[in-house]
Amino acid sequence: MAFRSGFVAILGRPNAGKSTLLNALAGEKLAIVSPKPQTTRNRILGILHISRNASGAGAQAILIDTPGIQRPDSSLGRHMMAEVREAVSGCDLVLVLVDVARKSEPLDRSLLNLLESSKASAFLLLTKIDLLGKQRHELLPLIEQYQRLYDFREIIPISARTRDGLDLLIQELIANLPPGPRYFPQDQLTDQPLRFMAGELIREQVLLQIREEVPHAATVVVEQFEEGANLTRIAATLYCEREGQKRILVGREGQMLKSIGTSARREIERMLGRKVFLELFVKVRSGWRDSRAFIEELDWRRQLEYLLPYPVDPTNVL
Repeated sequence: MAFRSGFVAILGRPNAGKSTLLNALAGEKLAIVSPKPQTTRNRILGILHISRNASGAGAQAILIDTPGIQRPDSSLGRHMMAEVREAVSGCDLVLVLVDVARKSEPLDRSLLNLLESSKASAFLLLTKIDLLGKQRHELLPLIEQYQRLYDFREIIPISARTRDGLDLLIQELIANLPPGPRYFPQDQLTDQPLRFMAGELIREQVLLQIREEVPHAATVVVEQFEEGANLTRIAATLYCEREGQKRILVGREGQMLKSIGTSARREIERMLGRKVFLELFVKVRSGWRDSRAFIEELDWRRQLEYLLPYPVDPTNVL
């Protein structure tokens, strides 16, 4: 049998479990996760390698995690929706995630419009079924409800946290990919450079440790990333929109910034497998979420154009 490969877009409302699913399928933490909306702001690529599938051939699924589908109300929001449309464009398969714990949540009309404009087949994944407990009998009427809305190729209940249903999902996913080449080496898990993954791990700690409006008004730019034999030095700037937000990020006598830095450093060390020296700074950039130019600067693909006069070293990605 021929080797199978293809691009798989992961779509859904905010907090539907898209990033958790990507991490579970890839077997590594490639996307940050938090209970807050807008955790994912860019397309994140993860690579699922199957050395041999049921038919005896190998396969490779390039998974594309996307921002949650919502009505854009800023340049950042429009950028996030552009990332979603870019992911769907030209993909071979779409995974649509619906959180079954939110029982009143219908499929978003804009999401259905995306599916209808795409030529790709779509799976519906009913996520977080571990939260249903003894109420799993409610899945059947949900499946019938969604079957009436759209002609999904498969409808599969899953829990990325407990891995319930993931084996079936992988089996069906590979079976629905076309014959194709191996797009990435066997040992590569993402196309993201390490410096930008480090920035996301810093932003994750902002999302997890600060409860006010600040996380949505904050972003991270890695200014320095120097890898030594035993130590990696990183300097990053946290941008926010107002002085009051800066005070919250810094905290009393710098304690909040210290806590964010300590937790982020541990996560980065876990990712890199070596010691990290991390410096964090906080700056105010008023209205950055409505600045198209600044939003474009935050895209790591665009940043690489300025950082490197040559292509990304493939050994510097996971």
